[in-house]
Amino acid sequence: MGLASSLRKVANKTVQKLGGDITYRRITASSYDTSSGSIVESITTFAIKGVIEDVKASEVNDLVKSTDKRLTIAAAALDFVPSTGDEALIAGNIHQIIQIQTIEQDNQNISYVLVLRS
Repeated sequence: MGLASSLRKVANKTVQKLGGDITYRRITASSYDTSSGSIVESITTFAIKGVIEDVKASEVNDLVKSTDKRLTIAAAALDFVPSTGDEALIAGNIHQIIQIQTIEQDNQNISYVLVLRS
């Protein structure tokens, strides 16, 4: 077992143990409605664990606001890479994903740090 596989397992176990319940909402365009002229979205939900915290003052810039949150999830919790078009449902509040940082080792995703905005 390589270092990347070990780190991936450790990240998953740590987030599972310390994280709270999150509903990850993957939003994809599923079809085009010719009568309304709009794209119909498909929402798939995943129950995962994640560690949420406030953004640091040093992270605040033109994109990240001081009221945003950081959500860390293990890459093993999802079988796809998160997208800024997706959402996270935390304690009944929907948060938009505005930025994604991927932590990786040897081209294998270990965890994701998502910046969320309510």
